[in-house]
Amino acid sequence: MGPRTRKAHPTLMVHSLRRILPWVLCLTAIGFVPAGFGGNAAAEPVRGVTISTHTDGTDWAFDGTATTMKSIRDLGADWVAIHPYAGIRTDGAVRAWSLDPENPPEWIRRPIREAHALGLKILIKPHLAYWGTRFTWRGAITFETEAEWDRFWSTYRRWIVDLARACRKADGFVVGTELDRTIDQEGEWRELIREVRAETGMPLTYAANWSDFEQVGFWDALDVIGIQAYFPIVDSLTVDTGTDALREGWNATMGRLRSYAEQHNRKIIFTELGYNRSYEAPVQPWAYRTDGRGAEKIQQACLRTALEAIEKEPDVLGAFLWKWFPEPHPVGRNFQLATPELIRTIRSVWGPASRRTLH
Repeated sequence: MGPRTRKAHPTLMVHSLRRILPWVLCLTAIGFVPAGFGGNAAAEPVRGVTISTHTDGTDWAFDGTATTMKSIRDLGADWVAIHPYAGIRTDGAVRAWSLDPENPPEWIRRPIREAHALGLKILIKPHLAYWGTRFTWRGAITFETEAEWDRFWSTYRRWIVDLARACRKADGFVVGTELDRTIDQEGEWRELIREVRAETGMPLTYAANWSDFEQVGFWDALDVIGIQAYFPIVDSLTVDTGTDALREGWNATMGRLRSYAEQHNRKIIFTELGYNRSYEAPVQPWAYRTDGRGAEKIQQACLRTALEAIEKEPDVLGAFLWKWFPEPHPVGRNFQLATPELIRTIRSVWGPASRRTLH
């Protein structure tokens, strides 16, 4: 049976609660605030860019990583992110490259090292690669049998915990990305978070899809609410759709997010934010559709309006923009970010002078 009806075993629930409750009470008592992004007003703003990969991530070990990070820093960014991959099979098995957490490969060590050398912080955001399976995207990953679910959680937990150990010198870690059909299995997620906490002091979040973040029941175990921010900003496009309509859309969205953040006593971070060069970008920002150069203006307007809305909203710490590839080929097929027009757009909001005028 699927995840919406699968119940946690009572013994496991009691066992997990006994292990988790003292940890939660301890953190609450001492007012735990991790470095980087965190759960209260002391957390720092985040202006980040995700560095994607033309390969399986091995190009993060190349010299282009340092050059790319310098270009990103010049935008006014203070964070970067990488997204290590593991494969997912339909039988539930998570398969990743062999990883020695005590001697990580250079594609993990170098981006962390280069980011810190440039004064940047770095987020590690694991992704499950679903291509070639029956899953149409990460949010569709689910299983039918107990054996498949057990296989998934045991192999996923092993990968995430090993990766967290290997990336201990990073500044933030995402325990899962867009796994919408697993989030009702709260006991499994809490146990995973507990195991990651035992390996690293990095602030932690989960990257919830924009449509499902309100269904996550374990935000209290994490330091910040993470959202893949592909919110539709207008219902449909008309001849009158312009910047004012985009601003109104973001104002409404920010009001909803502000209430949610206050309810959970957590700040929000957009673990992904991006727009394709598409006339439909304000309506379906998650879509892979790419239109001609005539759509560049709407892409720029969407990004600028989103960044300005974030700068003005204290309950949203910031965003990781999607996506930028390592030099010498920083522009990919879709969600292009490293174009001259978008670079000017980002810099106009993230530059020091612009930040002062927005608040």
